[in-house]
Amino acid sequence: MASPKPSSKPAARAKPQAQPRLGIQSVEVAAVILDALAEAPAELALKDLAAAAGMHPGKVHRYLVSLVRTGLVAQNKATSRYGIGPLALKLGLAALRDLEVIRCCAEDLAMLRDAINETVVLSVWGNLGPTVVWIEESGQAVRMNLRIGTVLPVMGTAIGRVFAAHLALPAVKKVVALQRGRIEGAERFTKFGSAEVDAILDDVRARGLSRIDATLVPGVAALAAPIRDYQGSVAAVLAAIGRSQEFDLRWSGPVSQALKDMAASISRRLGYTPSR
Repeated sequence: MASPKPSSKPAARAKPQAQPRLGIQSVEVAAVILDALAEAPAELALKDLAAAAGMHPGKVHRYLVSLVRTGLVAQNKATSRYGIGPLALKLGLAALRDLEVIRCCAEDLAMLRDAINETVVLSVWGNLGPTVVWIEESGQAVRMNLRIGTVLPVMGTAIGRVFAAHLALPAVKKVVALQRGRIEGAERFTKFGSAEVDAILDDVRARGLSRIDATLVPGVAALAAPIRDYQGSVAAVLAAIGRSQEFDLRWSGPVSQALKDMAASISRRLGYTPSR
């Protein structure tokens, strides 16, 4: 029997396996430490930060020296604990500016402020609760320590109550638990399932608005309305804040109406279609 002729086709070459791109390992390690700080509900001691990052405390400390120098991490001089630094905050806020809801309504917030002559605030739901991402201040000074990045109490503010009324209850309860003892006013009206809290949240849902007066924050009154995305979920909360002596808190007043109209307009641009 004749032996088979050798094939004239060249043998197929095995495709070279893609090699992982070279990077800078120290940057990746630093990112793990920063991520551990971002996930923490409060500032961390060195040993707790090392445990959260899964590293030896000595190694974490060496990285912290540089991270503190650059402003990515801040150390509390009174407690020696570590938290997110000013540069990390600046980067986070730059990312927040790219959120669709902010791109969609930044100019509208200034228009609303001018129309009602009250401070206008936009907030989103963050890891620690309602977080201020935009402020348009009016000429009327409000005695409230409010700035971009401020985390607000869930049930102690009009903004927080709108989120609480529309978000999943387990997520709200988790944030309320994290806020206790850390944020002033965080423990007010937090017995979810009680008649008092249920009545507050039912009223927010029914009216499409939340309001607080000076009984919660002395000298400050506020109204807040939800902004919805194309799925109908609350993407952000729009609020008007002012001095309680002059602020128009009426449900049917011009401030309430302007706030609801603006929130509805922004929601439509985000793709929201109200169900009939």
